[in-house]
Amino acid sequence: MDLDVYKLREDFKEPHYLLTTSDGKVLFIREWKPPKASKVAILFFHGITAYSGAYDNMMATPLAKAGYSIFGLDLRGHGLSDGNRGDCPSKDRLIKDLCETIDFIKKKCEKLIILGHSLGVVSAIIATNHCLDKINGLILLSAGRTTRPGVYKKPSFGQTMKILFSGVFKPSKPVIKYYRDGMTGLDDPLRTFQYTFRFIRILSTKALVFPEKLDIPVIVGVGDQDELFDIESPRALFDEIPSNNKSFIVIKGAKHAEFPGASWGELLNWLKSNFK
Repeated sequence: MDLDVYKLREDFKEPHYLLTTSDGKVLFIREWKPPKASKVAILFFHGITAYSGAYDNMMATPLAKAGYSIFGLDLRGHGLSDGNRGDCPSKDRLIKDLCETIDFIKKKCEKLIILGHSLGVVSAIIATNHCLDKINGLILLSAGRTTRPGVYKKPSFGQTMKILFSGVFKPSKPVIKYYRDGMTGLDDPLRTFQYTFRFIRILSTKALVFPEKLDIPVIVGVGDQDELFDIESPRALFDEIPSNNKSFIVIKGAKHAEFPGASWGELLNWLKSNFK
């Protein structure tokens, strides 16, 4: 079913912003307001298949209630943003989308923290390489370079050839179906389950390259019940971070994309100690 993104945006009544990018597309940014005005904002980048609204009760609302202005970007081709579903035309375009969004939000707050969850960690790290001067802190959740064995099934030879053919001759056609056991949101029409080859290449783990120097507070977290990553994989990513102010937390009772209500205690303590 094709989504009427324009009408869905027009009908959306909760706090949000529409950002027109330098190439004329509209990006959708949700906002969760704290009880009192805050000088500290958190802008989060969602994971694969998701969009900002999927983080409402799981993360955005609890952090807003704790006193932070929360913003969530729907990546181009996701949620209520413009763009071919499950696609991004180039890495350069992704960089511009991320940095233009960061610049837009930074004008509304004194300090800006970027939060990446799962695939959003790749987006967050790409952003630190291109607009670090506007970022005051970094939160990286549920990500590592290597997943647990057997999480994803290897595509057949025929599937691989179809993907490669599409990547060359039909780069804007989503041909990669994303699925893993235990996935949530399968009945949510705003979620994206098919991707183009170029999108997957742009946001591959090869893009997890940190700046040579990272003079901002960084925290890495993983759930102790994460289905995709064992604790060692995010820990290895944490060890790569070139920051003298970095922390690592294991979130008790949390899965890859499911965080119980009491999950955020250690993160909130980190926020309070670094962003008063």
